[in-house]
Amino acid sequence: QVQLQESGPGLVKPSQTLSLTCTVSGGSITTNDYFWAWIRQPPGNGLEWIGYIDFSGSPYYRPSLKGRTSISRDTSANHFSLQLNSATPEDSAVYYCAKMSNTWTMEYWSKGTLVTVSQ
Repeated sequence: QVQLQESGPGLVKPSQTLSLTCTVSGGSITTNDYFWAWIRQPPGNGLEWIGYIDFSGSPYYRPSLKGRTSISRDTSANHFSLQLNSATPEDSAVYYCAKMSNTWTMEYWSKGTLVTVSQ
């Protein structure tokens, strides 16, 4: 059973960097044909895909966030991370990490963590 757990600050000031880490247990982030995704849900809105990092370590980003998003991984720690630069209040959301198959199915999800961007 794969489990994912996010960690990171719940409050970020505007213009600062929003940083989260997702630690994976029960499976390796280097397993072929799987992808490790970040998704968020702003208050009152639907889910929004942010990006993912694939089993070889290549990242892919939502085009509208590409310029200020970075997804990386640490294979020795079996975790992957999200950095969102120049955060604004519009980045406030519940952030999830997930394991995604090569058929774009989100097989496992984290519980989600609320990040608020505010002074």
